Formats: sequence, C-alpha cells, structure tokens
Amino acid sequence: MGCRVKAEAVSPRQTLVKRALGGHAAIGLLASALLYIIALTGTVIVIHDGWQRWEQPNVPEIATLSPAAVQSAINAAVAREVGQPATTHLYVRMPSADMPRATVTTDSGGWYVDATGRIVAREAHGWTDFMVGLHEYLHLPMTWGMILVGALGVMLCALVTTGVLAHPKIIRDAFCLRTRHDPQLARADWHNRLGVWTLPFVLAVALTGAFIGLGSVGTTMLAKAYTGGDMLKVYANIFGHEPPSNPARAPIADAAAAMRTLATQAPGATPTYVIIHEPLTAGQHVQILVEHPRRLIYGESYFFDGAGAFHSKAGLSDGEIGQQVAASSYNLHFGNFAGLPVEIAYMVMGLALCAITATGNSLWLEKRRRRGLGGERLRACWNMTVWGSATLMVWMIWLRAAAGQDAPLGLAFWGAFAAAIVVAATFPRIAGAATLRRVCASSVLVTAIGHLVLLRPAIAGPIVIDLVAIALSVPLLAYDLRLRHDPGAAALKANPTPT
Repeated sequence: MGCRVKAEAVSPRQTLVKRALGGHAAIGLLASALLYIIALTGTVIVIHDGWQRWEQPNVPEIATLSPAAVQSAINAAVAREVGQPATTHLYVRMPSADMPRATVTTDSGGWYVDATGRIVAREAHGWTDFMVGLHEYLHLPMTWGMILVGALGVMLCALVTTGVLAHPKIIRDAFCLRTRHDPQLARADWHNRLGVWTLPFVLAVALTGAFIGLGSVGTTMLAKAYTGGDMLKVYANIFGHEPPSNPARAPIADAAAAMRTLATQAPGATPTYVIIHEPLTAGQHVQILVEHPRRLIYGESYFFDGAGAFHSKAGLSDGEIGQQVAASSYNLHFGNFAGLPVEIAYMVMGLALCAITATGNSLWLEKRRRRGLGGERLRACWNMTVWGSATLMVWMIWLRAAAGQDAPLGLAFWGAFAAAIVVAATFPRIAGAATLRRVCASSVLVTAIGHLVLLRPAIAGPIVIDLVAIALSVPLLAYDLRLRHDPGAAALKANPTPT
C-alpha cells in the first residue's frame, strides 16, 4: 500500500527565514564586492606614477631640479594663487627615476615644471586620482572611508586565517591540482592554491591596510586619553613636531636655502618632497622629505624655519621603533620599494587576490545552486561586480577624456555601478560571466589601442602599459571565442557535473 506525502504549506515564519537568509547573502556579497574593488584598484595603482605618465604622455621630463629651480617653481605657484583662498600647504615633488617629472601643488591645483622651475602644464591625471581615491576611501568622506577600508582589511585577515585553518591539508597540497573535468573542483583548487601561494603577501597588505585605515580611530582614542583631544599632538610624536602658527603675513619661505642647509646636515641626501607649511605667514616652515635607500620607511623629514635654518628632524629613520614601523607601513602596503621587480610582484599577487575573492563567492554561489537554493540573481550581481566594475573603471578613462580633468568620475562610477547591479538583479540572464568578460576585455583592448593611436606617446612607459593591456586582453577574448565555438566545453562550463 503506497503512502502519500502531504504537502506542507509554507508558513510566514519560513518565508521570513528565507528572506533573512537572502538578505544575509546579499550583505555578504556587498562586503565581498568592496573587498574585490579594493583589491583590483590596489593592483592597478601599484604603478600610479606610471599611470600619471600614461594620462599625460607628452609632458616634458627632467632628471633633476636645483634649489634655485625649486624656489622658482614655488614663486610661480604663489603668483597663481593671487585671488584664491590662502593655501595651507605648498608641495614640490622632486623628479625621480620612477617619475622623472617635477610638480608644484597648492590647495587649488598642481602644475608640472621644467628644469628651471617654469610652469609648463597643469597636472591632469584625474583618472589616476579617481583610482587612488577608490582604493583608499571608496570616495566616501575621507575619514569614514578610510575607517571602512581599514575594517575591510581586518576582515580580509580573518578570511585568510580562517581559510587556512579550515583546510588542514592546504599547505601539504599547495601544488596539487585536481584534473577532473569539473569547473567547480578546478575553481576550488585554484582558490585554495592561490590562497596558499599569496598568504604572506595578503597578510602583509591586509595588516598594513588595516593599520593605515584605522589609524585615525587609534589616534582619536589616544588624543582623548592623553592630549585633551588634540590629534596633532599625537601625530607629532610620530611624524615630528611643528612650530607654533603665526598668521601674520610674510614673504614666501626660502626653500632654496633650506635645501642648501640640508646638504650640510645630510650629505648625499636625495630629497623627494619640499613642503612649505602655512606659506606666506610668519609661522611658515619648510619640511624636506628625504629618501633612504634600502629602507622600508617612506623617508625622513627634516624641518627648517622660513629663512632656511635647520630646526629638527622627525626621527623616522633612527627614532623610536614605533616611529620606524609606522613610517614603513606605507611602502610595504603599496610596494614602493626595490623598484620595478617588486612592483611587478605586487601586481601579480594583487591579481591573484582578485581571483581568490572572485572564486570564493563563485564557489559559494555554485554550492547554493546545487542544493536547490537558487541564487540566479545573486550570481548575476556577482558577475557584474567582478567584470562590470572593472569595465566601468576602464570606461571612466573615456569619460575623463571626453569631459575633462574635472569630470566627477567617482560619482559617475558609483552611479553606473549601482545601476548595473540593479539591471543584473532584474534581468539576470544578460549578466552572464562570459558576456561581461568579453565586454571588459574589449574595453581594455580598445582603450589601449586608442591611447596609442590618438595620443601617440613619445616615452617608453605609457607604450609599455598599452602593450601589456593588449597582451592581457587578446588572450582573454580568444579564450571566450574558443568557448563559443566549442559547444561541449561551453555546456560543461554552464552545467558542471555535481560531485
């Protein structure tokens, strides 16, 4: 005698639980999306100097800038400030091997200068600035954005640690890849192996990113506890004490004299920045940041008064160990040490981190599908995050070219990204990974070729970037073309065999 299964009605409680689980999944995808965007932009801006040259490939380049030329550049920038609100800081960036250009920057803008200190062009690398801002604070108000990015760095540390602990054989099997024709297994293997291979890099980058991003929180707490809420006093213990302010008007500081004094205080020192704090006031002072080769610190700061007399140095190179650690976190995070080989290694490791983040969520979404939990809309949203966000970053280059240096790239990116996610959630069938991947690769290819043809860069750096972009996008397009003409491979990719 057969038995009949009584269909159970879905209760409101079950409906609520199902919606809560969907909401939980969406929040998890949101955090992963932000981690992915931070990883992708971090990979790109490792060579931010190269991108600045790429955006303006025909700006004159120089090898050195004399003290007299530095002073001329400062005077030229001050002359341009007439009628503008008083600037609080004036920066002269010295030319270097990585960036053979000199710039002078105030609160109202920046300009390139030639070897004599004469202004020759406006700084117009809005896309590079957009990418840096997206990585550092997600274009939120800077303090809150850096706190969020720092918190995501902590989350990344937790994900990496728990990922290793959850796979006790992961180290032993670090170079073991299963060859079964199951994309889910292959994706899991690559996810785990890349996680092992990049473990030291990811931990170093995540920890330093969390340190930098959450630094303002720690400083605020220390200020409330020890300095009556004065954060500048806390920072002074690390980055050096500044003389008291005096807003009375005065001639511009003698930075050339300060540079000549530096030569006697630190013979052979290589200045990277000359900074005038509170220019044109009686309390102004000059800070010169000096490079220290074979050290992780971003530099040592020397302070001079307005006449160029030596005042003090911060102690970042030989002070308390905490100062040296703080000064080393920036270069360790961004890969600004040991030149091009380290930059290439950071970019390769960064791409691996992007792949780890992308495959991690893809694995989770596939498990949901195999358990009959659906998730087609979540998958479409994740595809749009992985390939759509990268495509939009490329399209911002064209918006920058069309609308000019002051185009609101941050607003345009987040607006377009939000719209793309809504479209993916509403029409999930149009947000397939293969389709979006082809759009992304085609955008990169067209942009690189367009840059070569339209701007005709005369220096090697931008040309190399274009050629690398072409070399990466063409194989990706060829791979998708092969899938389109191989029904068996495409079917296997779309409907993997359950395990």
